[in-house]
Amino acid sequence: MRFLPFLFLFHFSFGAFAQFSFDNPSFEGEPQDAIVPAGWIGCEPFTTPDILPGYWGVYNEASDGETFVGIITRRDGSFESFGQRTKQVLKKGECYAFAVDVAHSKTYAGYNGVIKLKVWIGGSKCEKDQLVYETNPLKSTDWKNIVIEFTPKQDTRYIIFEAAYDTSKAKPYNGNLLLDNVSMVVPCKRA
Repeated sequence: MRFLPFLFLFHFSFGAFAQFSFDNPSFEGEPQDAIVPAGWIGCEPFTTPDILPGYWGVYNEASDGETFVGIITRRDGSFESFGQRTKQVLKKGECYAFAVDVAHSKTYAGYNGVIKLKVWIGGSKCEKDQLVYETNPLKSTDWKNIVIEFTPKQDTRYIIFEAAYDTSKAKPYNGNLLLDNVSMVVPCKRA
């Protein structure tokens, strides 16, 4: 009986360490172009996401909160990506999952092509060590919630979101995707 409080504390502590949230998971901030939302870091030189709506002709409603982020690809081959250092080490061989809402804007100041989202993990700031998820081209202007499950091949601390071309196209092109409402990172459910 005297071990019961200890077991409860152990269970609660394990649960607390087994999951964590991102800083600013809904990309809240003052809408403006070329700025990374608080808590996040830009990962491509000389190019950053936009906090939307209200700029570049994008007036979609946020799926959560007031604002969301937009990232683009360009016909010159450049693209945008951004990420965040995780609050805990993502351990090699352990399965993790989180979700994010994604959409496309048909009116993004000429960056209107349909593109993909790539999700990477890495051991240091903006390092893309392992591709853990890639969508099909995102055509819907309605928010869609996608679940990303992954198992790191090595201990890692960063998750990065990247705008990516549809590789079935012959050349790079101007495109966009919107992201909002990143969930907590949790251990995968075991069967």
